[in-house]
Amino acid sequence: MTAVVVFAHGSSVEAANQGVRAMTAELARRGEFELVETAFLEMAQPDLPAAVACLCARGATRIVVVPFFLTLGIHLRRDLPGIVEELRGIHHGVEFEVTQPLEGHPALVDVMLGRAQGALDNKHAGETD
Repeated sequence: MTAVVVFAHGSSVEAANQGVRAMTAELARRGEFELVETAFLEMAQPDLPAAVACLCARGATRIVVVPFFLTLGIHLRRDLPGIVEELRGIHHGVEFEVTQPLEGHPALVDVMLGRAQGALDNKHAGETD
């Protein structure tokens, strides 16, 4: 059974962590995934090992980690591969796959265009002729 983990940095601002959890819930709903968890690198719980343990207890045999990071920085180049390697040693027989970060996905440009256009529309809405 395949599970999905949305893996984010984590923040001392709980509202930011809640935003990631809400995104994870929407991913689960739209993707109709049965096994989905949020995990954080630091400053929030659960961390990736705890999320993976929960998913394995629920029957996951394949875990797809989707980084909620914009770019392939140090956390995705060093930290995440190290954690996943440790998890492979703990959860024998579970397949792990890590996707690319958000950078480069064409939908991200659409999101940025929408934000920019929304700001322009809001500015023009306040102008009078």
